Amino acid sequence: MRKSVIAAGSAFCLAILLAATAGNAGETRDFNAGWTFAKGDIAGAESRQGAAADWAKVDLPHDWAIAGPFDVNAPATGSGGFLPTGVAWYRKSFTLPAADKGKRVFIELDGVMERGGVWINGMHVGHRPNGYSSVRYEITDHLKAGGENVIAVRADTANQPASRWYAGGGIYRPVRLLLTGDVHVDGWGTRVSTPVITDGTAQVSVESAIINRSKADRTARLEVVIIGPDGRPVATTKGEAVTLPAGRAVKLSAVTSIANPARWDIGQGKLYRAELKVVGDDGTVLETDSTAFGVRQMEFRADSGFWLNGRNVKLKGVAIHADGGAFGMAVPLSFYERRLRGMMALGVNAIRTAHHPFGPEFLDLCDRLGLVVMNEAFDMWTVAKNPQDYHLFFTDWSSLDARDFVKRDRNHPSVAIWSIGNEIHDTPYPIVAKSIIERLKAIFHAEDPTRPVTMALFRPNTSGDYKNGLADMLDVVGQNYRENELTQAHKDKPTRMIIGTENSKNRGSWLAVRDYAPYAGMFLWTGADYLGEADRAGWPFISNPSGLVDRTDVVKPIGWERASWWAQTPVVRLARRVTEVIDTSELPTMVGVAMPQPKGPGVLEDWTPADKGTHVEKVEVAANTPTVELFLNGKSLGKKPRNEDDSAIKFEVPFAPGTLRAVGYDAGGRKVAEHELRTAGPAAGVKLVAEQAELAPGFDHVGFVRVEVVDAKGNRVPDAAQVLSVSVEGAGTLAAFDNGSPTDHTAFASAQRKAWNGRALVMVRATDTKGKIKVTVTGEGLKPGAVTIKAGS
Repeated sequence: MRKSVIAAGSAFCLAILLAATAGNAGETRDFNAGWTFAKGDIAGAESRQGAAADWAKVDLPHDWAIAGPFDVNAPATGSGGFLPTGVAWYRKSFTLPAADKGKRVFIELDGVMERGGVWINGMHVGHRPNGYSSVRYEITDHLKAGGENVIAVRADTANQPASRWYAGGGIYRPVRLLLTGDVHVDGWGTRVSTPVITDGTAQVSVESAIINRSKADRTARLEVVIIGPDGRPVATTKGEAVTLPAGRAVKLSAVTSIANPARWDIGQGKLYRAELKVVGDDGTVLETDSTAFGVRQMEFRADSGFWLNGRNVKLKGVAIHADGGAFGMAVPLSFYERRLRGMMALGVNAIRTAHHPFGPEFLDLCDRLGLVVMNEAFDMWTVAKNPQDYHLFFTDWSSLDARDFVKRDRNHPSVAIWSIGNEIHDTPYPIVAKSIIERLKAIFHAEDPTRPVTMALFRPNTSGDYKNGLADMLDVVGQNYRENELTQAHKDKPTRMIIGTENSKNRGSWLAVRDYAPYAGMFLWTGADYLGEADRAGWPFISNPSGLVDRTDVVKPIGWERASWWAQTPVVRLARRVTEVIDTSELPTMVGVAMPQPKGPGVLEDWTPADKGTHVEKVEVAANTPTVELFLNGKSLGKKPRNEDDSAIKFEVPFAPGTLRAVGYDAGGRKVAEHELRTAGPAAGVKLVAEQAELAPGFDHVGFVRVEVVDAKGNRVPDAAQVLSVSVEGAGTLAAFDNGSPTDHTAFASAQRKAWNGRALVMVRATDTKGKIKVTVTGEGLKPGAVTIKAGS
């Protein structure tokens, strides 16, 4: 992101900047506050004077569709979570300071859903059908110097069904103004790479496409300061002076090296920052730019999968959708961070952005957390998955969308591989599909020669992808499900590099990847429950319950099972089986439908069966410890070893109310993990747990308060479904209230909601930098629960 000054951290760094005279160097301004919004296709809404309508004040990001209502007759169908769609308008008035006279001004929007159009003072400046693309439009020539200006944005989701899956509506990602001089970075024109890395040094190559919009040629050079993870400068360099012809873009470059570089790695988001200046021959700073990057070595090998910094690593990934549950598509960064940290605790080390570009802030987060990313561009090409989806625009717009996508995201160290498509239905027509692969691959390699390209092949044996050469056009061959097919494809041609792009959560799928070294890894469908894709289940479902965690990030038993296979820390987790296991890992898929897989409630994490009489419960323990011992009310029921095939450790237990406890022991017999379940009595009260002690104001800052309905002893009542009411007092406000249920149609902004499985989640925002936020939850016949969070800065 462009900045007006080099990041603070040392006087030396500042001195370098001040050594040259400041010109119209680049500056970025937040443009999210003070908008108005109205639903409907309002005639004249694009004009400077506007039009009469039911305008409401909003700040961005804003997903208007998540407010509901849920409607069985919604045009978006279950694909869009039965939520509303249509045309909406946004407007904002602003005045530029006199000091901005002579600068070029651009507006940058990271996501308008969808078919977005932008006007400035009534003049149309841009249109983009793709609702996931970041776009940038110059508005300089249409601004009124010293006067009021009006930006208008039209977002159109009226043409349905289109979504795969819930996609929201409106300006759902951040907006900013960019101010530059006539000489400036051309789009996302800066690229940083580390082509040579050794233990003692890393070469850093910086290039930036600079366009000269003035009427005369200019001469300029690139000057770069590299800032280390500790905020101190670690290297400086100057490139050679180059002539910038008027009206053209030229790449400026510079090379330097870092001594003893700190490596970016899984769980270690060590980031450097390249601070750039474009300096004219007279010493004037013409432009500045800044981008984070990481020092890491990533590669895929045909014989042994994925390698990171010289280590062979199995990618244990999940696919996730962009929505943030109760927040819809306008997702606070703290929500994403909570979700990703929860995934990491289960052993997840990789994320697939399914099936469209996410916002740049999401990749920033993956960079900081140390998560590997498969970054995906398209869910369909020229053959439709829904009648009004992106296939209508792919031929005309996909090259531009692809180029902007890779240029925007190529400096993120978390990104290991690009995906150019998911389950693309063009592949049965190989002449068409091969030409598209060739075109897209050329774009990705031109803009980023450092990363491979894959795609999620869909039934490749049916369409002949392994025999007709289509699969081998990919740098890394990816396939959804059918793990043994991909294994055989590799055995048939051992030079293929392979990866599971989408996989079921069945144990058989994991073993196929775990036990075959060339398999680089897998990405489960899916990491978290998501809004939409409710067509197969049908109304009243509004979300797909296929995640390791539910919509509020409560870990399901199937998530703990995965943790027992993937986590690096000791895991022991109890459950009782209520339905038999059906292994669907080798079932065929239907066109356009993902592989069926267990969603529960195969096992339940409670010791409160409906039948309290004498009977036998089938108890399963998911564990990665060498030995597990089971206790019922303090009495040992025996020890059992971990199963080599990663299946659950099973016990048959005569039911008795009380406490069921499992203890995991290491190889030396020491207790390293335990988990217990207690029989719950009647619901008696509400228990609240605040996850933050202090909360700052702002869109991205959300406080999470876990809610449980408990008995008199504080045990969660697993079947509790009382209506709960939340109140937020003091220096805060209710942001959303959810329970994770895939069939609850209560508006997420409502202060009332039923408990589900005895749980709910309150989300709050601070409205001040001082004071206290008091959250109280009540329910009929229940003792209220209350917690306090400090408001801070």
